[in-house]
Amino acid sequence: MRIVIAGGHGQIALLLERRLAARGDEVAGIIRKAEQADDLRAAGAEPVVLDLESASVEAVAERLRGADAAVFAAGAGPGSGTARKDTVDKGAAVLFADAAVRAGVRRFLVVSSLGANARHEGREVFDVYLRAKGEADVHVQRQDALDWTILRPGALTDDPGTGLVRLEAHTGRGPVSREDVAAVLLELLDSPATAGLTLELVGGPVPVSVAVKSVAGN
Repeated sequence: MRIVIAGGHGQIALLLERRLAARGDEVAGIIRKAEQADDLRAAGAEPVVLDLESASVEAVAERLRGADAAVFAAGAGPGSGTARKDTVDKGAAVLFADAAVRAGVRRFLVVSSLGANARHEGREVFDVYLRAKGEADVHVQRQDALDWTILRPGALTDDPGTGLVRLEAHTGRGPVSREDVAAVLLELLDSPATAGLTLELVGGPVPVSVAVKSVAGN
């Protein structure tokens, strides 16, 4: 299986790339800075230098053609202002989804955020972030040409993964390790029955594989 990940140098993306490469999948990570390429190669991924804030839909589609799945894991980051929440967390996500449609890549995963809501009010940076994520999610949810799954993790931590989560339509607030988010994404890629679902994720009592099978109805 070939998977293309937007935001390929992000912490969750690197963890997912290592897992995919370790099991023999072909994985490419889209990055903005050429100096990040060696980190992707170390994770077993092919680096693709492309700025999703300025690239055309066709340029991104060209990188996606032939892929079995696409994962949007990009983000402007906690130190960015409101403008980049709009250009990355919303704009790049919309671009990546449109490019996947053009390239004929049906399986499409999004790493969103717990609390994402296109109608979220407020002018603080985090308010803009949640609104941007929510607007991007709505755009993806409207794409009939995509077998999309939207994952909304809670507060991200760098703690070691436990392999135990709560994955439901509504979980309530809570933390979750980036390692466990990557583990869930891997299971979701292998679970086409989760297409059309928007899922919240926090740490919990259920093994990752069991949690994904449960929401998939298996």
